[in-house]
Parts: sequence; C-alpha cells; structure tokens
Amino acid sequence: MRSNKHYTTQTITRRVDHEAGAHRTQRAAAEPAVCADCGNVYADRRWSKPDAEAAQTEKHARFRAAQTVVCPACEAIRHSLPSGYVHLSGDFLHTHRDEIERLLSNEAERAEEDNPLARIMGWEDEGNGKLVVKTTTEHLAQRLGHALEKAFKGAVRYDFSHENKLAHVWWQRD
Repeated sequence: MRSNKHYTTQTITRRVDHEAGAHRTQRAAAEPAVCADCGNVYADRRWSKPDAEAAQTEKHARFRAAQTVVCPACEAIRHSLPSGYVHLSGDFLHTHRDEIERLLSNEAERAEEDNPLARIMGWEDEGNGKLVVKTTTEHLAQRLGHALEKAFKGAVRYDFSHENKLAHVWWQRD
C-alpha cells in the first residue's frame, strides 16, 4: 500500500546545535588537566573539584604531570557565552531581593558540587524590578527555576532552544 506522507525521517531529524558542533573541540582533553582559572581537575573524562585525597590514589600516581588548560565553564565566562538565563520579575523580587539572591547563590554552590562546570556567570539588573541571571549550563538555569518555585512559589516558565543548547527560565511573583 502506498503512503501519502509528505515527510521523511530526514525532514524531522533534530539538530542539537546550529553550528553543527563547531564550538566543541574535536577530541577530549589529555588527562590529567588543571584549569588555570578555577583550579578544577579533568581526570577520568570528567571535570571535578580538586581533592587532596583523590590525588593520592594509586590510579592518579600513574598519570603524567597535569597540563594547564581552561575548562569549558571558564571559557564560556571569558567569551561571555551563557547557556542559560533566569529572568526574574515582579513586586516580590523588589521586596525580597536579598533572600532570592542568597537562595540562587546557595543553589548554584550545591549544583557545583555535582558539576563544577555549572556556575552563575553574572547578575544583570534590567531596571523596572527585573533581574537576569546568566549561567554556564542550561541545567543550572532549570535548577534555579525549580528552587525559586519551591521556595517562593510564583509562576515559572521554561523555554528551550531547538537549535542550540540554551535555556530561558522566566519566574514572576507579584
């Protein structure tokens, strides 16, 4: 039986990033590596916080001397390329701004324990009672939105880019 479909799997295939990976390196970094800016360590194909106990394990003793590189989070901060935005607005923000900033900073610190590449890049006051928080990962922006919703209620909306790895989180409470 003949199908009347006007599409194929090629027409609905999703491209994760518009640049087709041009912003990514061709190969994984050589291990071990240490970030020159933040001091995070790349070993076992993963970035982690420097740990004195882990440096003394048998596996790390076989490694060659660590080379100095710049981690992806520090690179994003240097070039001002955020992967997530958290937009905050409303009268509640104006009256409880210190509490909200403290909550977001604490949540970012907890996220950094799991993934040292997840950081807040900056805070931008847009005036009119609006604040924008830039993050290095889209997951951190999403996590901050969940934390705001859980702690202070309000309306939250999550928007994700179809072309690039980018997230916008909109939180508002009046």
